[in-house]
Amino acid sequence: MDIPTGASPSSANLPENRPKARRPWVMPAVAAGVAVLLAGVAGGAYLVFGRTSASEQPAAKASAQKAAAVTGPDVCAMLPKETVDRLVPQATVTADSRSGEYTITFNCTWANQRISFGEYWRSRQVEVKVDQHRGDGAKTGRSMAQNSFDIDYSSAKYGETAKPTLKKGEKDYTSKVKDIQGVGDGAFAQYVWRRSGNVLWYSYGEAHARVADMTIEVKYQANQQRKDAQIFSSDTVQSVTEDNAIREVTGLAGQIAKGVAAWKAQHPDVLAQPLKVPSATPTAPSASATPTPSPTQLAAMPADCVAAGKAATKLVPGAETRATGGGTGADAQNECRWLNRKIDAGGDVTKTRSVLITTHRFTNRAGAPDAGAAKTFYASRRGGAKSVEDLDSRDVDWAKLSDIKGMGDAAYSQYISYRRGAIFAGSATVTIQKGALVVTVDFAGQQRPDSEPTNSPKVRLMPSKEAVAGALAVSRAYLAGLESGTGGG
Repeated sequence: MDIPTGASPSSANLPENRPKARRPWVMPAVAAGVAVLLAGVAGGAYLVFGRTSASEQPAAKASAQKAAAVTGPDVCAMLPKETVDRLVPQATVTADSRSGEYTITFNCTWANQRISFGEYWRSRQVEVKVDQHRGDGAKTGRSMAQNSFDIDYSSAKYGETAKPTLKKGEKDYTSKVKDIQGVGDGAFAQYVWRRSGNVLWYSYGEAHARVADMTIEVKYQANQQRKDAQIFSSDTVQSVTEDNAIREVTGLAGQIAKGVAAWKAQHPDVLAQPLKVPSATPTAPSASATPTPSPTQLAAMPADCVAAGKAATKLVPGAETRATGGGTGADAQNECRWLNRKIDAGGDVTKTRSVLITTHRFTNRAGAPDAGAAKTFYASRRGGAKSVEDLDSRDVDWAKLSDIKGMGDAAYSQYISYRRGAIFAGSATVTIQKGALVVTVDFAGQQRPDSEPTNSPKVRLMPSKEAVAGALAVSRAYLAGLESGTGGG
């Protein structure tokens, strides 16, 4: 879907007092990477799913559910390939499902945040969430789903006219609710556009629908920016227009509703169970697309990782290790991992700890080290981390970014607490630029009772103090190896 020039709404639609916009549904890569740290996958696999929380329905509620539970719908299979290829070319697909006290949830995301298109970089993402609602006392699952849908509808209607106070440089616009006819037992769509200063500029469409005891949420976000645009600026950004966003989420909601209705027809009066093996695969690229090189597993740790190995194994005793190499163009990369998912913490408690070192080595066309490219890459990473400091999220909290003096040419750290998807974790990231290198050190972990899954409410995240101290220790060991000449360069 092309994004026309002038994608922002007219000034008439941007009064100074509009409702505070909901944050974009795009999850920053730094947050999605937390799950990867504990999942044990190197080489940009994006997300690997651990054991999901699938607690049984409470006995009082289960008695009202006469039919046996079966595996729930595969949301990722509900969109036709041609639809996905059009909206999110070369998408990476991630899925998750879980059982909660009031709902069983099935999620699927199709994302590609960096699509080269002529003079532009494009970003695309579709997210779908399907909730099956449990009955509660005298209320059936269908009644609970209708209540949930009504709340979403009321919230959307409130957003049309609410007037919060905006900070200087902030603008946002929330469209009127559009009722969608012929989709499920009820559906509507809405558009949100937001601009904050010179950095944050986004828009997206979302749709909600209900089919029997299931509710559906669909969001579509898209933007593009010229490749020569100034870093950390919204200069030349074009985000998806209201008409396009509403049209796309309306179509997506219709397709998902049909898939949900088909599942319900096959399994009437059945309470679903979470998928046991969620999918996590990239879609096949089109014939004209340039494939991204796959990382190659290395037979041995690179020298720079060996130099940091003592510090890493101190944090991750009994670690499994793995190293991969790869890269694109002038950015040669390697990843080194130390992971132990089952550290005995005593008292029937299990710890999970992971250290991941990612090194980018930049060269120019002549093959010489390119410090300028490294500085640009570092600045982009830091800007992205800085921009999420104030994001409001129920599942992910980003601490303030802290610049680190005396470490390489430039460095910063940031802590993230992450309770989303299949693996909950506390994680600290230290990112360093030194000459033509950009190095990221991630230290992540959690602990939980032995009998609990990795996304149980009883999971305790590794605290900020421990995570940051560990990431700094590994970072210093890595740099010491470089400076002594034992770590490669």
